[in-house]
Amino acid sequence: MKELICIVCPQGCTLRVDEDHDCAVTGNRCPRGAEYGKQELTHPTRVVTSTVRCVGGLHPRCPVKTDRPIPKELVFQAMDCLNKVTLTAPVRTGDVVVADVCGTGAAFVATRDL
Repeated sequence: MKELICIVCPQGCTLRVDEDHDCAVTGNRCPRGAEYGKQELTHPTRVVTSTVRCVGGLHPRCPVKTDRPIPKELVFQAMDCLNKVTLTAPVRTGDVVVADVCGTGAAFVATRDL
């Protein structure tokens, strides 16, 4: 039995996920908590946020994030990919910085105008 704190909504339910019984979830106050608990144990994903180098702009770094969650086991590989990127201003919010991150179909996008 694994215990997790649900992060889907502000209630922060303490979930108990029983791996021996098809990841049955208890402690959730809504159906989204049950879905989160099962997914977190079977296929955890994360939205990755970071910054990349930028030249010619007001700031030396541009904040970026993935446009959708990627598998948790690929987070460090995705960060390695970002370390090789240097943007040149101007950069607009929503511009694709890296397409198809680690073959996931997700993209890193700029989250600030520079």
